[in-house]
Amino acid sequence: MINSHKLDIKVIDNFINVRLKSLFLPVLLLFVIAFILLKESAFSVDGYIKIQENVFFYLNSKLSELPSLQFNLTQLGDALILFPLLTVLIVYAPKLWGAVLTSGFISLIISFLLKKTFAVPRPAAVFDTDSFVIIGKTLSGYTSLPSGHSITIFTIITILLVAFMPKEFKAKIMWSIFILILGLVIAFSRVGVGAHYPLDVIIGSIMGYISALLGIVINNKVNWWAWIKNKKYYPIFILLLIICGVAIIKKIVAINLLIFYFSLFAIVSTLYLMIKIYVKKEY
Repeated sequence: MINSHKLDIKVIDNFINVRLKSLFLPVLLLFVIAFILLKESAFSVDGYIKIQENVFFYLNSKLSELPSLQFNLTQLGDALILFPLLTVLIVYAPKLWGAVLTSGFISLIISFLLKKTFAVPRPAAVFDTDSFVIIGKTLSGYTSLPSGHSITIFTIITILLVAFMPKEFKAKIMWSIFILILGLVIAFSRVGVGAHYPLDVIIGSIMGYISALLGIVINNKVNWWAWIKNKKYYPIFILLLIICGVAIIKKIVAINLLIFYFSLFAIVSTLYLMIKIYVKKEY
């Protein structure tokens, strides 16, 4: 019998409290946004872009005043960069990683379907690229709504929010405010780099929140990922971590960003820990 780590027990206890009724608020927010768009005759692609044009230019100009920060933050919407930061929790809180994998799959499907359905052109496909700031690669496809990076960010942010929710009421409030503001700061970097409109980010964040809650509920009912905590599978994770590490090193060679080193350090640390535990188990 494999004993659960104390951190994993905390995560399990918090996840048990998540119910489908928790989806009421985010779904309500989506209806409110839809109602406002309908009321403002902005339910078409042109209307959707027009209603937030001024806000987009304003936020883009302000956020892009810190280009290095925005470019680093926006990388966290890439699962290859964000997920490694949580790899140590495979050892200490495998239940959390079960939710990450289930929610990640849900968010991937949601992002793909909604982008195909709405086919909203990105800012660079609509506005003169000299009229706003673009940091990094210029994205000009018809995949603006919703922001996939924001979905990824809020999927993980929400899982962390629930997993490590304190018991005391004041601590709950402070933790919730901190984690949600952090998520929004990272998500709005997509506007700062000129890749998305504000509503893309807001809707993407809400969809990420919903993906996380669905993933937690499903994972509670059908524990597909119970095997993660079994140390005999560590060689699989070690191989995957090495592959991810190599991919991140390639990113560092191409674009030398600070955030990549954080992800690489997390992978190396987890590799060391896993190898140490696995060798100890074998001998």
